[in-house]
Amino acid sequence: MLAAMPPTPDATAPGAAGPDREVPDRGRADACPGALRLHTADDGALARIRLPGGLLTVRQALALAEAAEALGDGELETTSRGNVQLRGLAPHCAAELADRLRAVGLLPSDTHERVRNIVASPTAGLDPADAPGGADVQSWVRELDARLCASDWAAGLSGKFLFALDDGRGDVAALDADVTLIASPDGTRLLRLGRDGRGHPVETGREVTAVLDAARSFLAALRTNGRKAWHLREVPELLPAGSVPLPAFAGTAPAVGALPGGLSVGLRFGRASAGQWRTLVAASAGELRLTPWRGAVLPGAPADRLPALAAAGFRTEPGSAWERATACTGLPGCAKSLADVRADAARALDAGAAGVAAGSGLAGAPGAGAAPVGTALAGVLPVHWSGCERRCGHPAGRWVDVLATGRGYRVTVNGSVNEAVNGSVNEPVGGAGAGATATATAADATVVNAASVDVTNEEMAEAVAEARRTTK
Repeated sequence: MLAAMPPTPDATAPGAAGPDREVPDRGRADACPGALRLHTADDGALARIRLPGGLLTVRQALALAEAAEALGDGELETTSRGNVQLRGLAPHCAAELADRLRAVGLLPSDTHERVRNIVASPTAGLDPADAPGGADVQSWVRELDARLCASDWAAGLSGKFLFALDDGRGDVAALDADVTLIASPDGTRLLRLGRDGRGHPVETGREVTAVLDAARSFLAALRTNGRKAWHLREVPELLPAGSVPLPAFAGTAPAVGALPGGLSVGLRFGRASAGQWRTLVAASAGELRLTPWRGAVLPGAPADRLPALAAAGFRTEPGSAWERATACTGLPGCAKSLADVRADAARALDAGAAGVAAGSGLAGAPGAGAAPVGTALAGVLPVHWSGCERRCGHPAGRWVDVLATGRGYRVTVNGSVNEAVNGSVNEPVGGAGAGATATATAADATVVNAASVDVTNEEMAEAVAEARRTTK
């Protein structure tokens, strides 16, 4: 078994370091967990299984449920990159877990397994009338994964380096991946590097080659300039800027319920028991696509399977307080946490007070009740509960930060207006830490000077509801 290493928080805020910014240590390999390198947590070892494009066959999905029951705590956890984590693993199960994953094709490379970080538009191809430019995103996923694993140089990428393949609807493009391939309705393709506001034109048929060339150029530029970085956004000056202006990306997750060509469901806090997972698999039509928003799309599945999914505890109807609500692991799984945040958050959300109707903002927050700023602010703000200042797994853009204090929670509207429009991706384990509200890069248009309010557990639901309705 490889040595277990703790995940390390990323920079406190995205972008280049500055005088008011914590500078991350990039002079070592990142400690992002994988399927072979496990992370030791308070509730046992943790494995993260990369699923390029979030794609799973029925056989693979069932194998994950069996591994969770046989080796772990019996639950599966999805991440903000459409991957799966198994928790509560026994200390010496790494070899058996690896054998189980290899048997179903979930571990095609021991040397590259942590760099297979690929997100893709989860509803791509489900509705032929909604296919921008005929983008074959799923084919891109498979080709990119195979070529990554076959490229010796790619093993040098960080386990946090992210590829995104967007079919033109602007969903995963809003995640600010390191390298993003975007299809356009007119059939053209653009390559976005980091947070660049302009894209590079890509020749049809060379889409995956362009993606790989960009990642390889990033590594080469680091060597040439003697720089250390995990993300392209940390060294934007090392690669050429694009020439084609990019629009603001909607960053909209698939609505839960029946879709053209399939079904979409949400997992509460991204978790499911093995039993729930089997219900999800049984409702599928042979394929599952896990989304970066901790949901699952089931291509080809009929609407009459929704009642069984709802009865099993999946979210199947839009408009609930659980929309865009996330939480870190909290107690008892994480020793750094000051609270059982998932239990506290669930009580607040189930109370219904954190509803989704539009309204006034958090008391004392400047600009409460103003019009939305860009497409990513449509509806209510995302909300994330954190047990400590690391804020692991918090969402992109503007979001409601609910931070455990040991005496209750501190509720703050967090993030910058620029991030709200264009998005940013945060790591499933080891996300941005304290100070994200007060710092900004030159690329940030405006940082929200958000007010905070300290509340008890009993007051939290109402305070969160008010904060989620803040639009500026």
